[in-house]
Amino acid sequence: MKSSKSVEHRRQQIVAWVKAHGQSQVEDLAVRFATSEVTIRKDLAALSQQGLLIRQFGGAVPVPDTGVISDPLEPITSDPFANSTTSPSINAIGQLAASLVKPGSKLVIDCGSTTASVLPHLAKIDDLVVMTNTLSTANYLTQSDKEPTVLMVGGTWDAQSQSFQGAMAEQLVSAYSFDIAFIGAAGIDVNRGTTTFNELIGVTRAMAEAASKVVVLASSKKLTHKMPNLELSWKNITVLITDEGISDEDKFNIENQGVTVLIAAPSGE
Repeated sequence: MKSSKSVEHRRQQIVAWVKAHGQSQVEDLAVRFATSEVTIRKDLAALSQQGLLIRQFGGAVPVPDTGVISDPLEPITSDPFANSTTSPSINAIGQLAASLVKPGSKLVIDCGSTTASVLPHLAKIDDLVVMTNTLSTANYLTQSDKEPTVLMVGGTWDAQSQSFQGAMAEQLVSAYSFDIAFIGAAGIDVNRGTTTFNELIGVTRAMAEAASKVVVLASSKKLTHKMPNLELSWKNITVLITDEGISDEDKFNIENQGVTVLIAAPSGE
């Protein structure tokens, strides 16, 4: 069995190699460091959680010297942690969301870069069952040290949201029951609920209906984005986790509709 020192040494070498050579594939790293691809994937998951590199499909890339925060309306890419690795506030939202999860919980996680921010913080929790409609989320979870039971939603692939949508996906989600649904939001209407720019709302609504607790993860900037289509009304939402940018008035108005508003501080206070 490998000692913790040898594992740490290999991981330090992996970081140095990726920084020097840029995008690196799992299979190439496995050959380079004379170990299995499974071990390399676990190494990359650990290093990504530490913020030492950025996971991508099939490998990793270096962390930019100067991070640029993504547009909050930009769809999730092959790196589901683009926002969480560059924005302390988004990472804090994910950390606070994970604090609601108990060992053995059954979760369903919708697409979106803010919902993806919860993933690194789930790595310490045992015996989870997680369903998702996003390939990058499933890929990350199956490579974590405490690999949960992962259920993948089928259906029709939507390039804009980088997720599976449609009637088949809705039916599969509806066949299960979950303790928590983690949902994102393209926009938030203080008076109505979460809103979106398109009509792909069926899977999100199915997730909310199948869960005992619906937790929306959204930056306070989303309060300035009021999209035309209502996705989830406040009566279908249990908790909103956002950042310190939310005004006292907006917080009060949302809580007045029966929603618990939790504010994630990057400082952890």
